[in-house]
Amino acid sequence: MGSPRLPGTPRLLRALNDRAALELLLSRGPLTRAQLGELTGLSKVTASQLVERLEERGLVTRVGEQAGGRGPNAQLYAVTPGSAYVIGAVVEADRVVASCADITGNVIGRAELSTKDTDEPVKVVHSAVVQAADSANADLGAVRRVVLGTPGLVDPSTGDITFAWNLPRWHRGLLAALREDLSTTVVFGNDVNLAAVAEAHEGAAKGVDDFVLIWAGGGMGLAVMLGGRLHEGSTGAAGEIGYLPVPGAPIPRDTYRRSKGAFQQVAGADAVRAVAREHGFRGSSAAEAVKAAIAAGTRGGPLLDELARRLALGVASSCVVLDPPLVVLAGEVGQAGGTALAERVQHEVAAITLVSPRVVATEVSGDPVLIGALRTALNAVRDEVFGSTVG
Repeated sequence: MGSPRLPGTPRLLRALNDRAALELLLSRGPLTRAQLGELTGLSKVTASQLVERLEERGLVTRVGEQAGGRGPNAQLYAVTPGSAYVIGAVVEADRVVASCADITGNVIGRAELSTKDTDEPVKVVHSAVVQAADSANADLGAVRRVVLGTPGLVDPSTGDITFAWNLPRWHRGLLAALREDLSTTVVFGNDVNLAAVAEAHEGAAKGVDDFVLIWAGGGMGLAVMLGGRLHEGSTGAAGEIGYLPVPGAPIPRDTYRRSKGAFQQVAGADAVRAVAREHGFRGSSAAEAVKAAIAAGTRGGPLLDELARRLALGVASSCVVLDPPLVVLAGEVGQAGGTALAERVQHEVAAITLVSPRVVATEVSGDPVLIGALRTALNAVRDEVFGSTVG
């Protein structure tokens, strides 16, 4: 007696083939039907049926011809850019920046709004999203997902923001209000976690499944990527390393009253500027002071050594638990310090712990939080659109 036939198997195979073809068209396209068949291992007939199916659904479009030998030229196909759109946005204390991308990942619209004249988050986000879509000539109804990168914690159970100290008007219930206002899927993402997504997609962690990203800037944060997936913790607080109890600063006992954690006191932007002044370097920001030390050559070495010792306290505390092969230094201070600071941190971590991860500076150009928001939105929407190609 043969094994029972699994219901829906041909349908599942068609869906898998469609998804594989769409991913190939995104990464290798435009392609002909024959090329798609060769790359997917499908027969000419099956590949032709696949293309017709995707074309009928508006996911694939003809974009030209490829001249060949005898007979008519072969049609070239690509993913239809306007089959879906996404918007990524970064919410800061004084502005909201939003970018619109089509499903191929091309960024085609942008808007930037000041929040100084309004304290209504729904209103300002609505305006930024609408303006970004308008500048891309994208119908708002075709925007399948909006991902908002914000400071603070994102509650995994509700998706709402908590403890975003520098966004006092952002509160529980805001997510539902934004979804109702925009009539589409809206998702909050922690800014440092989104920066790690950008780093994995196009930065120093490309092709690396396990790594941590240390955000050294106004605040101190950490993102943990394990097996290619973000680890956010049961309450969304994984990576709040500003609260690490490290030597060199008092440990606050009431973290809900906006008190600075010990590691934040030791290695945050305020501490960086203070240490820089002690070494004779000044700047309008912590990053500028670090850049001045880099430009000074050997004279800036002692400042970079001190910053590395401070940063290594947090990096070592994290790495001795997670033992990742790679640490990426990001944020304004991490970026400003570049390779000179990263190498010093790597040496210091290896000196004070049993682990010795490679420490590198971020390689993401542009706004990593915005790039990570767009990439997160694109991944989700492609799953939705490409994963439902078979009716």
